[in-house]
Amino acid sequence: MHVVATAGHVDHGKSTLVHALTGMEPDRWADERRRGLTIDLGYVWTTLPGAGQVAFVDVPGHRRFIGNMLAGLGPVPAVLFVVAADEGWRAQSEEHLAAVDALGITHGLLAVTRSDLADPGPTVAQARERISSSSLGDVPAVAVSAVTGQGLEQLRAELTRLCEALPTPRRSGRVRLWVDRSFTVRGSGTVVTGTLGAGTVRVGDRLELHAHDGRRRELSVRGIQSLGRAEDSVEAVARVALNLRGIGPDEVRRGDPLLTPEGWRTTAQVDVRTTGPASDLPQHLTVHVGTAALQARARPLDGDLARLTLERAVPLEAGDRAILRDPGADGLIVGATVLDA
Repeated sequence: MHVVATAGHVDHGKSTLVHALTGMEPDRWADERRRGLTIDLGYVWTTLPGAGQVAFVDVPGHRRFIGNMLAGLGPVPAVLFVVAADEGWRAQSEEHLAAVDALGITHGLLAVTRSDLADPGPTVAQARERISSSSLGDVPAVAVSAVTGQGLEQLRAELTRLCEALPTPRRSGRVRLWVDRSFTVRGSGTVVTGTLGAGTVRVGDRLELHAHDGRRRELSVRGIQSLGRAEDSVEAVARVALNLRGIGPDEVRRGDPLLTPEGWRTTAQVDVRTTGPASDLPQHLTVHVGTAALQARARPLDGDLARLTLERAVPLEAGDRAILRDPGADGLIVGATVLDA
């Protein structure tokens, strides 16, 4: 399986596009469908010849929901960047690209939507120029219309090539699953979902929950679903839903990690290298890592080095990427790489 996140400005047609690709509605809430505005993360999937199963994490584009967007983007290895032909590059296009760049995502594809409403050429050129200066570099571009079907087959072909180029994930060893949803299924109990970036999860496995309230609990995986089907085991990279035994849905939430017991150290203090001068960081900021959003205090060390003290201990290791954001400053997004956990 491959997992791809969407990105792009509000109302540029991200949800409409993945609906056209998969036949599934990514907006899960009635209010989202009524307003035509994605608020939270959506999950849909399809099968592409040559690529197999491809799952999409559809993110909101409105700046009010940037926290939800970052939670969807954080654990995903590739991005489908969406810009509308009739509007061109906009404010959240820039903000989402900054997030992609901060996370160091190197695999992506540009889809210029609503190409039945305007000549896509200028927008293709504008968006590719902007994206080329990010970690994505020179991305392929496809002009599409979800209404007329124009370009959809070409987009599927480019998605297949994108998936074929993704690095082979580690499928053995320890697991770190960042939870992005928690809910109850009648007759089954608590279910959590997330993007499995490495390792393998099996029915009967024991995983340790590091909850938002500081508690740690070892839980049994009672059942697994992936893309709507029951499975005995699932290998990375994959979208997974885990039925957990012995815990209520209100005891686990987005941003909580599920870990291989004794496989991870947790820390509330890390040294990082930032993508800009550390002296420019505000003292108090939000750290987005995996699906978690943590309040933190930053202390500049030297040049682009800083020490972050987090509100709670989380499982981090050298090489992990994070986003540092000042909620009080519009558009301020800085990337950080963990050097010492």
